[in-house]
Amino acid sequence: MNDIRVTIRVDKDLKARAESLFERLGMNMTTALNVFLRKAVDEAAIPFVVSAKPAGFGGGHSPGDITQAFEAAVHNKLAENQRQGLATARYDAKKKQAYLVSADGTLDLVR
Repeated sequence: MNDIRVTIRVDKDLKARAESLFERLGMNMTTALNVFLRKAVDEAAIPFVVSAKPAGFGGGHSPGDITQAFEAAVHNKLAENQRQGLATARYDAKKKQAYLVSADGTLDLVR
């Protein structure tokens, strides 16, 4: 056998949560770490994104900030679709009716 022992320091709560997860996946900590190491070596990279950039909307954003960002993203996507000549789906909440708006501005009800 060519195995060696590796010792690492891990937060106690993180270790307990990880062990619980790995148990649900049918493996122990050693197996899980070996899976990670093999995947990293196979890909010649960390097998997930590692970034200093905050992911998504972390702390410090109000619901209004998130809603505004969502509305802007939807508006931008609709404008992009229109520039590309693609129809866009819309919904009239008062009429409770979905419809398509073609690039030339014509409306088609969705039945």
